[in-house]
Amino acid sequence: MDVGSPHSTVGVSIIGAGERGVYFVGTRMAEIAAETGFRIVGVHDALPDRARFAAEHLDAIYASCGIDHRVRVFDDLDEAVGTGAVNLVLVTTHTDAHRRPVEAAIAAGKRVYLDKPISVTLDDALAIREAEECAGSSIMMGFTRRYERPWVEAARLAHTGAIGDPQMVLLRSVIPYTRYLQLWHRDNARSGGALNDKGSHHFDVLNWIAGAPAVSVSAVGGRSSIFTPDPDAPARCSECDRTCPYRRHETLVDRFEGVGRVANPSWSRARNIEHRNDNCVYLPGSDIDDHAVVSVRYANGMSACLFFAIFGPWAEDQETLEIVGSTGRLRMERHSGEIDLVADHGHRRETICFQDPDRGSTHFGADLQLVRTLRRFYGGEKPPVGVAEGVASLRMVLAAQKSLRENGQPINPQTLEAVQ
Repeated sequence: MDVGSPHSTVGVSIIGAGERGVYFVGTRMAEIAAETGFRIVGVHDALPDRARFAAEHLDAIYASCGIDHRVRVFDDLDEAVGTGAVNLVLVTTHTDAHRRPVEAAIAAGKRVYLDKPISVTLDDALAIREAEECAGSSIMMGFTRRYERPWVEAARLAHTGAIGDPQMVLLRSVIPYTRYLQLWHRDNARSGGALNDKGSHHFDVLNWIAGAPAVSVSAVGGRSSIFTPDPDAPARCSECDRTCPYRRHETLVDRFEGVGRVANPSWSRARNIEHRNDNCVYLPGSDIDDHAVVSVRYANGMSACLFFAIFGPWAEDQETLEIVGSTGRLRMERHSGEIDLVADHGHRRETICFQDPDRGSTHFGADLQLVRTLRRFYGGEKPPVGVAEGVASLRMVLAAQKSLRENGQPINPQTLEAVQ
């Protein structure tokens, strides 16, 4: 097989047949299969019916594109990563289950894509790094902002002197993501909480802009009183007739992000809390944080702040990035994709807009770019973000969580000990 040719086919196995693996990345793969040559050989999931529905969904996408291809259901992990027709393995399981499929895929000699965050525990993250080093083969990670054009352009401007040397960064993420209390993410041991699942993106961006190691992380916040557990509430949205602004699949953000319906009946039929996607936000037992203000100091002197909440209202400015440099500043708004640039000590100002035909697709077009990057990665190109950045982001998450528990005590993310 000529891995450098975009017309040669590449067999793919998806481990974890949930929304991210199948209905975002897998679907984009099938949609542009004629361009990339990707053929999803099969899917594997802890729930056989979820894997079966996923295969049927992908079959329909291939058929709609005029490609005669059928997706298998793999019964076990070893088969899913060991099959000779598989060249590339996508690991999109629950975060606490990342390590085993990554190690198995690398041992089988496959190229690996790992979705973010890298893991819940540092031990698992370091084991993944060791597996990558032993194999001598890079793993590509799915921090989507590394594939989203306005973020890439903002980083480029910051790194090429458009605003002088970056001094301060504010990443504001006030998002209506109460789904973290409705999905498996509600269990910190499975997901690492909202600060890991969503915040891992943000910490990666801060590290990307800084280009230097973080030396201190302090955080305040935790769990608000907004979602005080209610043992009398129905366990899930499908069983509830209360008036509620957080009803799963009916919120403004669900509709905007294309999850205004249950992807397949495996979620409706599931009885275990971790397998459902419409748990009540007031269901007792969740132990994740829902907001934080995190301050970071870097070895090069740059300061950064993450202002984060998952109970924000639907709004078009829910995620913004502002970078203040020695001679100017830029402000990027994710929803519009526009960058407001002030340069030369205020003597020059411009608005940078992007005419991107892919912005209507998932993650503002980042998933399509991710799939195209995956094809080049398979062909030998170095990935834009990988395990090293995944480990660095997790260290930031763990430091912030420790600081939250210790009343804002600054924590060194390299040692996870208090800064003296």
